[in-house]
Amino acid sequence: MRRLTILIALLVLALAPSAHAASLAATKKVLQREMARAGAYSGAYAVDLGTGTELYASKADVGRMPASVNKLFTTAGALLRYGADGRLTTTVLSAGLPDETGTITGNLVLRGGGDPTFNNASVTTLAKQLAQAGLKRVEGRVVGDESAFDAFRGVPASGYALTGEVGPLSALSYNHGRTGKAAPYFQASPAKFTADAFEKALEHEGVKITGAARAGLTPEGMTPLSELPSPPLSAIIRLMNQPSDNYIAEMLIKGLGAQFGTAGSTTAGGTVIKQAIAPFGIDPTVVDGSGLSRQDRTTPRQIVQLLKSMDESESGVAFDESLPVVGRNGTMYNRMRGTTAQDRCHTKTGTLHDVSALAGFCNTTGGERVAFALLMNRVNPSAARTLQDRMTVALARYDAP
Repeated sequence: MRRLTILIALLVLALAPSAHAASLAATKKVLQREMARAGAYSGAYAVDLGTGTELYASKADVGRMPASVNKLFTTAGALLRYGADGRLTTTVLSAGLPDETGTITGNLVLRGGGDPTFNNASVTTLAKQLAQAGLKRVEGRVVGDESAFDAFRGVPASGYALTGEVGPLSALSYNHGRTGKAAPYFQASPAKFTADAFEKALEHEGVKITGAARAGLTPEGMTPLSELPSPPLSAIIRLMNQPSDNYIAEMLIKGLGAQFGTAGSTTAGGTVIKQAIAPFGIDPTVVDGSGLSRQDRTTPRQIVQLLKSMDESESGVAFDESLPVVGRNGTMYNRMRGTTAQDRCHTKTGTLHDVSALAGFCNTTGGERVAFALLMNRVNPSAARTLQDRMTVALARYDAP
């Protein structure tokens, strides 16, 4: 009996890989069945990146709303322009260096560079740097300069008005634009709010400030005293993509416009993104950074081409690692747990009230690397996610002939 039990166990182990792998025909069958349930306003595309084999295509060249899958374009643009190790810098400036008593006569300017991670720890670090360098007194005030970005606080989807979905956009960001209070929840003037927080941090370090903090511009000819770089871009895009953070996405698109385009605006940043990915042979409609706009348009084939091109680029690892891992973290934490897709697939979600999308990579049980995009419009998002999960599991089981 014991020998029979061992024999059966060995047989099960021998058959396990094939039981979890699926042929091209079997994979297509599942994808076709689930896409038929997605409705006429949905499309999909999937490719074996190793062989170039098209695994599945359904209305792959029809433009759809991508929702937050649009963040893949923002991610690519940021990586291609800043680089994975690129950083956004916040600078402290004054009219001159401190005198022998540690005093600066005139204002201290805190100039924002669009760092979406700038927070309480950031102002504390800057204050400590200046105090350790000998600053003891400012005969003036702290001025917050957010002029690297335009004055619009909101995004295209809201007519550029402030909404609770994003928070106030500013080149001198602080704590995601939140006050830390229940009311008002958002900062009315991010530049003044951040300048005030910096003033308090300086005073905590023993630096006396004679004037009250305010928002303003950096006068010409000022001297940089200190600066604080953001975390590397590779870390920022993880903070954006894994929880699908709209604020970071909209900050990044403005930052791209400010540093590499014509202005610190959403429109200018969208142009930079489109120029950055144009060599990939794709031309999506990029209205914003987050995908909140219903005017954003792309096709499943364009997204897969973006995935393929970024996977082959110098920033491929950073791009891939920014995505939520199925069944493990971010927006994919509770999806497809215990299935073949768990840990094998890295994907970006997208959701609006009648839109659900999923795109990303799977390292399959057959040893293949697959890129796919599933764009479903005019659907119930909850029902659509069920279809997407079944399709993703099928792709994770794919084994090339």
